[in-house]
Amino acid sequence: MEKNNNRIRKRKLSTEEIINLYNKGDSTTEIGKLANVSARYVNQLLKENNVERRSRGSWKRKYQLNEHYFKTWSNNMAYILGFFIADGTVAAHGSQSISISQKEKYILENIKKEIGTKQPLYQNKKTGVYILNLNSKIMKEDIMNIHGIMPNKSATVEFPKVPEKYMSHFIRGYFDGDGFVKYKKYFVSFVGGSELFMISLKKEIEQRGFETNFTKHDTYFRVYVSGRKTIKLFSDWMYKDKDEGLYLKRKFNEFQLETLPDDKLKDRGIKTHKNALRERQIKNNNIR
Repeated sequence: MEKNNNRIRKRKLSTEEIINLYNKGDSTTEIGKLANVSARYVNQLLKENNVERRSRGSWKRKYQLNEHYFKTWSNNMAYILGFFIADGTVAAHGSQSISISQKEKYILENIKKEIGTKQPLYQNKKTGVYILNLNSKIMKEDIMNIHGIMPNKSATVEFPKVPEKYMSHFIRGYFDGDGFVKYKKYFVSFVGGSELFMISLKKEIEQRGFETNFTKHDTYFRVYVSGRKTIKLFSDWMYKDKDEGLYLKRKFNEFQLETLPDDKLKDRGIKTHKNALRERQIKNNNIR
């Protein structure tokens, strides 16, 4: 544990994990963020354990990557940007890095390949979540200045200016991070903490001809797409021209449960689902 301004912060990583991350090339600032301690604390721990230190700044070039990746739109960049808004983190002042977290390791490995880095993944042993840390001042500044994604973004992020031709890929990326599908219930949902982002997401989906529902909860918002035919057509649009490595297989496979051709599908049950949503909203309002 580390004492800080009369507070005790619980350390999230063991001494061995901290040393291993440092030896792999992570900075003391980034390790501190992962371990819930200060960079000063990490430096002291390394010193106490006689870990050979690197020269200042040498860690930055240990793992190459395309630092200008987020400057140029493409199908894959749009997907990764959407995925990042859902499951990414922009480091606060003092650290020049961004990170993406996900339980399914293979999708982060594919993202690594796309952006041209061999940066090892870190796994949080308590949660099982894998984390890809990207140490790049340029990449962090592009995420912030070009796409408007800031530290502590969850409740404030706005919908970026995504070119029309890349919209399906961007929304698929966000869906893979913060989306849910239960095909046998004919139901797809997106969740997010930023009302501005979620309202824009709703509008973008509707502009493609898909009817949606929107619900507000205490700390988050949901956008729903429902109806057997509607979600089949929605999935066709969202997965069109997808890269074979940039989509979550378990969510894609859920959509493949449909056995009927498009011309035989109907949105039976959509009214029932809408009524259930209204009843749930009324119940929640009465509870408040």
